[in-house]
Amino acid sequence: MDGTRWLDADEMRAWESFLAAGALVDRRVDQQLKETAGLSHPQYEILVRLAAAPDGELRMTELADTLLTSKSGLTYQVTQLEKAGLVARRSCPSDVRGVFAVLTEAGRSRLEQAAPGHVALVRELLIDVLTPDQLALLADALGKVTRRAAAQE
Repeated sequence: MDGTRWLDADEMRAWESFLAAGALVDRRVDQQLKETAGLSHPQYEILVRLAAAPDGELRMTELADTLLTSKSGLTYQVTQLEKAGLVARRSCPSDVRGVFAVLTEAGRSRLEQAAPGHVALVRELLIDVLTPDQLALLADALGKVTRRAAAQE
C-alpha cells in the first residue's frame, strides 16, 4: 500500500456534507443578496468589514487578510463597489504603496438595506436549523479547521 490514509465512510460523509453545505449556503446567500441588494456575497462581506472598521476604512491588504481572499480578487470586488459608489479608495499618507478602501454613505446605506434579509436567510439556512449545542460544536470545529488551514498558508 502507498501509506495513504483513505477516508472511511463516516469521514467521507463529513467531508461531502461540509462541501455540499458550504456550496449550497453560499450559492443561496449570493443569489439572495444579488436579488435584493444588487451585491455579490463577497461584496456584502467587504461592506460589513468596512462598516465595522474605525472610520469605515481598512487597508486593502488588511481587508484581503480578514476576508481570506487574494489581493487581486479583492481589487476586482472593490473596483465593482467603487463603480457603484459604495466604496472609495484613498492613498495611505505614510506608505505610497498602501491603499485604503473607504465605505461611502451610499455603501453604508446599501449595507443597512441588505443586512436584514441577509441575516434572516443565514438564520433560516444555518442558525435556526441547529441546536445551541450544535452551533457551538460547529463553531469550535470549523474554527479549528480554519486555524489549521491558515497556518499552512
